[in-house]
This record gives sequence, C-alpha cells and structure tokens, in this order.
Amino acid sequence: MAHKIFFTLIIGLVSGIFFRSFFDFGFPIIILFLAMGVSVFVYWLFNKKETKILFLSIIIAAFSLGAARLHFDDWNIDLKATNKLVGKEVVIKGIISDEPDKRENGVKLTARMEEISLGGLVLKDNLPKIMVSVDFYPEWRYGDYVEITGVLKKPENFTTESGRQFNYVSYLAKDGIYYEVARPRLELVEHGHGNFVKDGLFFVKKSFMEKISEVVPEPEASLLGGLLLGAKESLGKEILDDFRKVGLIHIVVLSGYNITIVAETIMRVFSFLPRTLPIIFGGGSIILFAIMTGGSATVVRASIMSLIVILGKATGRMHNAALTLFIAAFLMLLHNPRILAFDPSFQLSFLATLGLVYLSPALEKYFHFVPGKWQIRELFLSTISTQIFVMPLILYNSGNFSAVALPVNLLVLVFVPLTMLLGFLTGVWGFVSGTLSLFFGFLVSGLLYYDLKIVEFFSSLPFASFNIPSFPLWLMISMYIFYAVIIFSIRRKNAYSKV
Repeated sequence: MAHKIFFTLIIGLVSGIFFRSFFDFGFPIIILFLAMGVSVFVYWLFNKKETKILFLSIIIAAFSLGAARLHFDDWNIDLKATNKLVGKEVVIKGIISDEPDKRENGVKLTARMEEISLGGLVLKDNLPKIMVSVDFYPEWRYGDYVEITGVLKKPENFTTESGRQFNYVSYLAKDGIYYEVARPRLELVEHGHGNFVKDGLFFVKKSFMEKISEVVPEPEASLLGGLLLGAKESLGKEILDDFRKVGLIHIVVLSGYNITIVAETIMRVFSFLPRTLPIIFGGGSIILFAIMTGGSATVVRASIMSLIVILGKATGRMHNAALTLFIAAFLMLLHNPRILAFDPSFQLSFLATLGLVYLSPALEKYFHFVPGKWQIRELFLSTISTQIFVMPLILYNSGNFSAVALPVNLLVLVFVPLTMLLGFLTGVWGFVSGTLSLFFGFLVSGLLYYDLKIVEFFSSLPFASFNIPSFPLWLMISMYIFYAVIIFSIRRKNAYSKV
C-alpha cells in the first residue's frame, strides 16, 4: 500500500512539473487543483473502502504541488528589470561559476552576475547567470571575478542539422542562465572567488589532462578526456558526427549514459573476489569519476542512479533498487524541477538505469545462447537494455536512428573499463615517473585508436544511421507504455514459471 501511494505521488508530481514546464496556467489554477485534491481526500475519509478515491486525491494534490514547485522556482529570479536592458551595451560584474567550455570556435563561460549597470541604473538583487562567448585567449578559469562590457541578449531557439527545433532557451534556463553576451570586453578584477573545493578539483583535472596530453597523441587524448574526466575539449565536428551516427556519443560527451555500464563492467572484472569487494570497486569507480570531473550536476545525477543500480544488483534486491531510483529522481526534481523536461542528461541517465533495473533481468532467460564466459552475456544484456530504453527519447530529440549502435557499443564498451584504468594510470604516473606514464600511455593509445577505428569503419557504412524527420511526442510516450506492458508481461510469466 505504501509503495502504491508513493508511486501515485510521483506520478502526480511529475505530471504537474511536466505540464507547468510548457503551460503557465497561473497560480490560482494551481490552488484550485490543490483544493480539489484536499476535497476528494476529505470525501475519502468518509468512504475509506474506496481506495481509488484516495489515489485520485493524492494524484490531484501532487499535480498541484509539482506545478507549484516550478512556479515558485520562477519567483527566485526577477527578470523584469533586466529584460529592459536587452539589446543595449551594459557593464556586468560577475564570477565565472563553472569550468570554461572549450568549443571548436571559442570558449563558453558561465558567469553569475553580481551587478549589471547601464549609465546610472545599477541592478544587484536576484540576478541570473549569463553565458559569455569569448576567444581562446586570454584563458579564463573558474572563480575569476570579471567585468564584462557588451551587448546583453536573450538566447534563441534554433533548428538543428536534422531539422529539429531545439529549445535552447529552456535548456539554458534549467541551469539558471537567461542571457548571453557575445565577444564582450573582459577585464579580470580578481582571482579566487569560487568554491575552494571545486576550484581545487578543476585544477587537479586540468593538470591531470596536461599529463595525459604529454604522452597520448590527438585525437586519442581528447577522446580519453571525454571518457575519463568529462573534459570539454572538442574532438572536432567530423569525429563527433561519426560517434553520433554509430550511437556512441555518450562516451564522448558527458551525458552520464555510460557510467552505469562502466561500473557494472568493473564489478564483473572483479567478480572472482569476495562479494563485497566488486561492490566497493564498482561504487568507488563512480565516486572517483564524479570527483575527478569536478562533481558537476550532470555527473552527480548519473552517479546517484548508477550507485543505486549496482547496489541493487549486487544484493539481489532489484525491487528495492527500483524504488530507490524513483526516490532519487523525486529528490532531484524537488531540487531542480526544470531537469524533467529540459535536461537530456537526466532523461538519458534515468531511462538507461530504468532499463538495467527492469528490462535486463526480464530478458536474461531469453539470451542463454549468448556466451556467459568473461561476462559477455551480462554485458550484452546491459547494452541492449539501455539501447532499447533510450531509443525513443533519442528519436524524439534528434531523429537519429543508428542501425549499428548495438554491435558498436558491444565492441567498444567491453574495453571501456580497461581504457579508463590505463588512462587513469597514465595521468597519475605523469606526476611521478615520465617513463611509466609513457608506458601506460602507449597501451591506452592503442585501445583509443581501436575505438576510433571501430567508429570510423561503422560510420562509413551507407546504412549506419537514418534520420527520421518526424517522431512526435505521443509516439515516444506510446513506445514507453508499450515497453511497460511487455516488461510487466515478461515478469509475470517468469514469476509463474518459478511457481
């Protein structure tokens, strides 16, 4: 009963956040829904035999609370005064609040505005973040207090190469970014205004990548940076497009999609050890990954979900893992409700983890023909489960269907844990011994070269990927409903077969 109430609460809350993400129906309507939920609950108190009425009251009240959570989030930032400055050259004083994001044609800086002024007008309270586009040099770093002089603009949605409209405005808004300044005049006021822990992590990460770059050539070094540390150095548009074609972009950009698979594979590598040690190695690899990447929100979200799954699988309590997964997602949405509709990383991480929790165990008995040696069957099931679960979302977002995603993921992901280990040793020994760093760098370069060649070969095939011009929201939702029905049927059939 308690589980049913919790899941009903989740459904209502998520529905409220989702609808409020696209439709601002006003606070009075939210209060009306809350009053309706309370009224239905009061009615249930006098008819306790009707449990359906209880669930109806919960879902209506939770819907209003979800909508209210996002509504109140909008109140935290006052954009009315700042909007009057759009299109004008302003002077902004602010702090670079995240690691610089290096692209092919420049660098993106996220800055927290402390003050914005135009002539005698000065605004200081409840200011949002801004995205600043600058050249590669001079270099800026997290925690720099800077003065920015440039034209304030609002972000605009754009059409992708596949013809899809990308909601860039909402994508930035989920991180509190509401304005942009392109190629401004930047002056450094002072260093060291960031969080000292985060600053230290970014410094270690930068130094670590420099040591790797000394012994690993390009583009292998950039691929290792994306795989191991979520480094934002670009691999180049052509190579990134190849990774998208073969459905392997998740190991290049820091989407969190592959973290669970990596942790699970590490656990399998150490499966010959006493039971608790593989859990420690798997969980430790996730925690180390999160720390080394600077503990960004993207990695933290994916890491929490991944830890839940590996603990659930290791202890044989997948039902509890599923419940804990929803609790973690619930808490994340309470913290930042905008990630539900506008954060692809959260969506991919949640769906990939959901596939591992529900689909992978349900399919296991149907794939005994896959060799179990070296945990090949488990890797196959993990890969196919995550691919199936994220496919509708990818089709809806990008329209890109990769016909070679499964074989490419199997060929590459089997070596990902070893690649990460050798890459980690390359960077660590770079601080101690250049000879040993060169040795491990040589080994990891071979594996990275293999990855790039696999991607190059499969992406060159004429049938590697297809673009689906239109994949509507209702079709994506229908596919996930279909998944739910199939999984429920398989689980019920398996349960009957054990009786």
